[in-house]
Amino acid sequence: MPPYTIVYFAVRGRCEAMRMLLADQGHSWKEEVVTIDNWLQGSLKASCLYGQLPKFLDGDLTLYQSNAILRHLGRSLGLYGKNPREAALVDVVNDGVEDLRSKYVTLIYTNYEAGKDDYVRALPCQLKPFETLLSQNKGGQGFIVGDQISFADYNLLDLLLIHQVLAPGCLDAFPLLSAYVAQLSARPKLKAFLESPEHVNLPINGNGKQ
Repeated sequence: MPPYTIVYFAVRGRCEAMRMLLADQGHSWKEEVVTIDNWLQGSLKASCLYGQLPKFLDGDLTLYQSNAILRHLGRSLGLYGKNPREAALVDVVNDGVEDLRSKYVTLIYTNYEAGKDDYVRALPCQLKPFETLLSQNKGGQGFIVGDQISFADYNLLDLLLIHQVLAPGCLDAFPLLSAYVAQLSARPKLKAFLESPEHVNLPINGNGKQ
């Protein structure tokens, strides 16, 4: 049985980056899909540390909070930079991803119709820091930090892919980010996952907006 279990709703949401990471690294995992009806019954929600999902099991270790899960996988699978300096830079990237993801989630679930145009207009300013980070790392020829993939790469890739759905062409003004998405998406195991029904047929968000 796989050592990893993801307990989450039937959406990509905050778990797709960890799924990408595990698939690309050649690890299998079990999915425990939670239905809205089951969630509304309240017993699972009450059992979760912060009253929310995802819940992640690594053997007998139970974790909550999607970024804590990603950092755990980064540490345990050697995806957290090669030294403390790189680890610090990985954290900088991941916190930036979280800032933009939080804005995206707020748009999707609270202000999609009224706020989408303003969000898309502001998007270049939100994406520019990631283009800058790439330019500062070997001219954007590799990963976001250092010369090996990190958990932040998977999180950033997921963020960029969902924004390409929200706003097609949003990366056209960012050649390094565009190349970065193409390069990571072409990694054989990751490419296979991104083309699989498990990814393609899973909605991005829980309310049908994207």
